[in-house]
Amino acid sequence: MKIQSLAELKQIRHAMAEHAARLAAEEAARREAERRREREQRLFELAVGPVVRLPAHGRVEQRLQAPSTQPVQRQLDEARVMHEALSDEFDVETLLHTDDLLSYRRPGLGPDVVRKLREGRWSIQRHIDLHGLRIDEAREALGQFIRECHRHGLRCVRVVHGKGLGSPGRTPVLKTRVLRWLVQKREVLAFVQARPAEGGAGALVVLLQPADRERRIDPAQRQN
Repeated sequence: MKIQSLAELKQIRHAMAEHAARLAAEEAARREAERRREREQRLFELAVGPVVRLPAHGRVEQRLQAPSTQPVQRQLDEARVMHEALSDEFDVETLLHTDDLLSYRRPGLGPDVVRKLREGRWSIQRHIDLHGLRIDEAREALGQFIRECHRHGLRCVRVVHGKGLGSPGRTPVLKTRVLRWLVQKREVLAFVQARPAEGGAGALVVLLQPADRERRIDPAQRQN
């Protein structure tokens, strides 16, 4: 570049000085920003002083086990309530109908309910076999079975209690208790002795309440 005059040279020097000053200012700002970042990163150390690692103590850090997602307490509460609610001392004899076959229907229901149940007008949707269970085990198993079936909207189930042929004196001990327990269950509307093909005297066919109480239908009026 050819300089034509002294004034032109002064302008060039002035521009170069401004450029150098701008570069120096940018560099100073960059360094200040870097010092600020370092100061912020070391803020805790600057506040408390030098940090020294503690000597090894030999202890083992215990990791807490994650809680189970299963509602264990609710299940225990339900089992306890079920156990307390079903009494072995309940007098069931006055509530049973013993015409030609054993049957029960909740007060207020017509005899058609029992008749339809005996005729197989209600399809058996699920069954439980209590053979081989101790009294407490059978009570809890039956209570849970009835509650679960009702919760899922099932209406007709079969309970196999056995004929007591293997019991001392060939007395159906479990059968008597099952009758008492079922009469106490609020979900149970009626039951009859099963037909021979369904277990005969060793089983009961049980009719349950509808799951939706607000839309409950009287089984005596239901046509199957």
